[in-house]
Amino acid sequence: MSMLSNLDLIRRVPLFSMLTNDQAQTIADSVVKRRFRRGEIVVEQGRKSNALFILLNGRARVLTSDSRGREVILAVLQAGDYVGEMSLIDNEPHSATVRAEVQTDMLVLGRNEFARCLPETASLAYAILRGLVARLRAADRQIESLALLDVYGRVARALLDMAEDDKGVLIIRSKVSRQDLAKVVGASREMVSRVMKDLEERGHIETQDNGWVVVKDRLQRD
Repeated sequence: MSMLSNLDLIRRVPLFSMLTNDQAQTIADSVVKRRFRRGEIVVEQGRKSNALFILLNGRARVLTSDSRGREVILAVLQAGDYVGEMSLIDNEPHSATVRAEVQTDMLVLGRNEFARCLPETASLAYAILRGLVARLRAADRQIESLALLDVYGRVARALLDMAEDDKGVLIIRSKVSRQDLAKVVGASREMVSRVMKDLEERGHIETQDNGWVVVKDRLQRD
């Protein structure tokens, strides 16, 4: 690792394979090398690191966990892979934790330097990037729900995701199809119907005459 220049290392990373020589040199001048010990956290779910991390060697796990500490492995990263880009694009906290599985060397590129590689924020390309990040975050959330929550919890989370905040009141402005909801949460229609009935009886949700569903604050705390 010490015998290679930053430019040499950049050229070995697929993410930067299409850069011109000048662009690659600019990135090479901006990155720093960092070594992570086995078990060390690279980025942490729910926090911001304001950097892009590119694996040069080693291995790292991408995982998510619930409040009880149960974990789900979303991916295993190898040399050439990178993490942190979603948070840099949409300025939101990381949706998952990345932990070094073995001693791992990485290149670290800061937020400002990364931003220079992006299209203008007002451009269509940037809007597409943000849209893709939103879809990836939703996919991570869905995987986490399927792996860590029971049907009751998955239905509750799906309802919260569907609801819009209207002056402090969470409302789903469309009829909630039990069949469609069952497909979203990976359960039978009958099971979803029982859960919805229970949520209504407990006062967690309220179906209005026009078909809208009001999600009570208590559902968020359960």
